[in-house]
Amino acid sequence: MPRHSAAVYRRRRLVLLVALILFLAAIGISVWLLVARPWASAAEPAPSPTASESGAPTPSSTPDPTAGESPSPEPTGQETPGIVACEARDVEVSAVTDADSYQSGVLPKLSISLTNRGAADCAIDVGSTTQVFTVSSGSDVWWRSTDCQENPSSMIATLAAGATVTSKVPVVWDRTRSSVETCEQENRSRAPGGGSSYHVSVEIGGFKGATTKQILLY
Repeated sequence: MPRHSAAVYRRRRLVLLVALILFLAAIGISVWLLVARPWASAAEPAPSPTASESGAPTPSSTPDPTAGESPSPEPTGQETPGIVACEARDVEVSAVTDADSYQSGVLPKLSISLTNRGAADCAIDVGSTTQVFTVSSGSDVWWRSTDCQENPSSMIATLAAGATVTSKVPVVWDRTRSSVETCEQENRSRAPGGGSSYHVSVEIGGFKGATTKQILLY
């Protein structure tokens, strides 16, 4: 058999080398496709990050209603999915005071109690935007918490079925007569003492308390 020239052998080795490189490259691409799965984002939903991974806020301690706070049912930035809005027939609202009578110079502290009488959890806006404390003597309204309120805000909270919650940080009545025209006045009319009777009524989230709380000022 005649021997080929050296150039022929070099061309054959070059062809084999190129074929080997293409074969290895094909194997590498197949392995990368199996591992990387670049189509997964289109065909499968990406795993949802946890609250800590995504930076989203997690539920914290429950604030209470004051001029800028809310009562203690778990507050959230928006209504929880699946939780319906509270209805008047299910929510019992009551005024709460830290005492029944107050000696001269002692300021009444006013709070709100909420009870969910319904069979299911419900959502309610317990922010200061929806809170109203009113102090009256007979038909004479002496003070409203909204007359000189600053920076009211909303806070949607979930009120568990059968639960009763009461604000821990109260709103303080300074024993003066309020109006939107006298917010900047330092010497507003002071409520008479000497055993005078006053009634505290409350409203929150559009729901009014069915009864009032009587207090006496001395």
